[in-house]
Amino acid sequence: MSALLAIEELSLVFRTRHGTVRALEDVSLTVDRGEIVGVVGESGSGKSVMAYAALGLQDAAAQVLGGRILFGGLDMLNAAPDVLAATRGREVAMIFQSPRTALNPIRKVGQQIADVLLEHTTFRGAALRAQVIEALSRVRIPDPERRAEAYPFELSGGMCQRVMIAMALACSPALLIADEPTTGLDVTTQAVIMDLVREMSRTSRMSTLLITHDLGLAGEYCDRIAVMHAGHIVEIAPTVELLARPAHPYTRQLLASTPTPRTTIADLVSIPGQLPDLRQELPACRFSARCERHIPLCDERPLPWTVVAPGHAVRCRVPL
Repeated sequence: MSALLAIEELSLVFRTRHGTVRALEDVSLTVDRGEIVGVVGESGSGKSVMAYAALGLQDAAAQVLGGRILFGGLDMLNAAPDVLAATRGREVAMIFQSPRTALNPIRKVGQQIADVLLEHTTFRGAALRAQVIEALSRVRIPDPERRAEAYPFELSGGMCQRVMIAMALACSPALLIADEPTTGLDVTTQAVIMDLVREMSRTSRMSTLLITHDLGLAGEYCDRIAVMHAGHIVEIAPTVELLARPAHPYTRQLLASTPTPRTTIADLVSIPGQLPDLRQELPACRFSARCERHIPLCDERPLPWTVVAPGHAVRCRVPL
């Protein structure tokens, strides 16, 4: 069975006044129906850029140099604007990272959810109002009838985040792209939201691409995890396999810097160095300057994928 979402060897740059930023290079990733795939990595790794590209929402300064993005067979990079508009919100939806920026400040939040339903469903009148209230209730917004009449500036950041999630799930999309969906939410509400996403993946076969810096969250809810560093996917594996046997040095360092119920602050180890300047000409492995296992061969192209276990591949010359 073919994947619902297939990103194939995607390379994308930003043309800026300060130079060309090589944001993504040869990125490949698939999401099957009903699957939750996590994408983890430091801020600036290219996770959100990849997500926006998957929706056909590239910045004006962005230029795709190569690759394809297929959603249910639809070429998202070359589809007509009206086809993309009909697909977004109905078949594929996104939870944006900054809800106060994404929400319209001069429209009530209930009206904004209704806008999505009016565009993509046949609900009207009382039935439409009922669907708006149901959408707010599913994300545990108290007193949803009253909150539907509020403007974004009247709600807390966490409440706005829940409104964004309600809007994304309103049409029961086939694919949900969730960019840091639990930012600003308390732990209890975070669990409610992620449990809802997991339930929809099981009952309605909704696929989810979860973008997060929280490796613990990805480990609890994702079927597979892809690790990104500086515009490269460096490792991808089933979640249990990746957490038990990380093969890329960057993945191992991410795990060492992630708190767990069994670790103390003294146990946590920071990742040395910083992300490379993506405006510069870089070696084949963009992690090489930070890697304790670096050898001269790491800098030579092409950088191959190595299969270390079923479904577990790593892009590294000297995997662990």
